[in-house]
Amino acid sequence: MHFAFTDEQAMIAETAKAFFAENATSERTRAAMAADGIDRALWQAFTGELGLAGVALPEGHGGVGLGMVEFAILAEQAGSQVAALPLLASLGLAAPAILAGGTDTQKNWLPMLAAGEASASFAILDNGTLIAPHGAVADIFVVSTGDSAAIVRRDTPGLTVTPLMSMDQTRPYARIDIGDALIEPLADPRAAISAALSTGWLAIAADALGGAQACLDRTVAYALERVQFGRTIGSFQAVKHRLADMMVMVEQARSAVYWAACAIDEGSDEAAFAIHAAKAFACDTYRHCAGEMIQLHGGIGFTWEHDAHLHFKRARSDASLLGTPDWHREQIAQLAGLDEAA
Repeated sequence: MHFAFTDEQAMIAETAKAFFAENATSERTRAAMAADGIDRALWQAFTGELGLAGVALPEGHGGVGLGMVEFAILAEQAGSQVAALPLLASLGLAAPAILAGGTDTQKNWLPMLAAGEASASFAILDNGTLIAPHGAVADIFVVSTGDSAAIVRRDTPGLTVTPLMSMDQTRPYARIDIGDALIEPLADPRAAISAALSTGWLAIAADALGGAQACLDRTVAYALERVQFGRTIGSFQAVKHRLADMMVMVEQARSAVYWAACAIDEGSDEAAFAIHAAKAFACDTYRHCAGEMIQLHGGIGFTWEHDAHLHFKRARSDASLLGTPDWHREQIAQLAGLDEAA
């Protein structure tokens, strides 16, 4: 099967690529890291100027009415610049949960999320603690504990939000303590959790794909400029092999990510398998490419001034959030019945 973007999807990809390349600068990313992990000017431009924040939300809820392929395109381009945005938390996790399992009243949040008038996060139970990506800047939380899910507003009395230190300061976490805070149960928690995880896994996979591609592109460019022993380092066979391996992995990850996006859009029976495969392979690819980027850049790759560490940290974040690659491979084995065969 040959997959290619439609003209509309190609236009969205080019628009998003240009937008993030121009606006998600390293200087702004570092400034956001030093503050609370969000580039507010970039978020406002993304939700307002670009107008594609609600790309996967129905038009009746303030969205654009497109699908997961278009959402993956945006996540990929944001990931290529390690953009300090709550894209995953607000639009990749919380919004799908509310759309799939919220009451009509709760769905009134969706137009505000699409317009950037509010932000949300999805609090995940981890070792008995509720952890929310970009939770420190969220206005509402979709809280998932087991098979139940509910919305709790940030300004609800009794709710405590504690910012946490994490390796990837472009995607900081917060601990959520509900206490006796008033919560609003979702109408269909099972559907909400399923939608949040499905879209969240895809968003992370697409983010990792974009980051891996950026690592490859920047390393190739450096290899064509850096001179050692009177030759550009890109002319050495050993370097060529490593760059070629990166390229092969990135292209395989690209196939996996957009296979998963298409499978979700089409309601395919292979969707669950494809999503787990995309999350596992794309995250492994990003982690490998980020490591190679540092190694092949030599001494400068280890410095704060270079962007290599931003990609390395985001790669680690992508790999650990919502299940490690090994965990997703276990799910694939279960879906394929391989665990029973063993």
